[in-house]
Amino acid sequence: MKSDWRIRHTDTNMYHVYILLNKARTRTYTGVAEDVNERLAVHNAGRVKSSSPYRPYKIIHTESFETLIEARQKEKFYKSTTGRRRIKEMFFSQQLH
Repeated sequence: MKSDWRIRHTDTNMYHVYILLNKARTRTYTGVAEDVNERLAVHNAGRVKSSSPYRPYKIIHTESFETLIEARQKEKFYKSTTGRRRIKEMFFSQQLH
């Protein structure tokens, strides 16, 4: 079952925006990393203060970018009000009906 929580990226030297969802399905976390699986392990180990109380997490979405600037722009969007609405539409809309 643990393999369901990991994602395989074959692109090296890429930056990935990731969205995590906790097991209780009450919290999402958005971030940027070069290695999403390693970052997931850090979150699930409790080493990220803001996400620690809500773990464990699984990866529900990733997007890859060639530059850190592009990835940070997308991360900033997902953390905005409009971006959070988009996340809800993409992953939770069928649950609302």
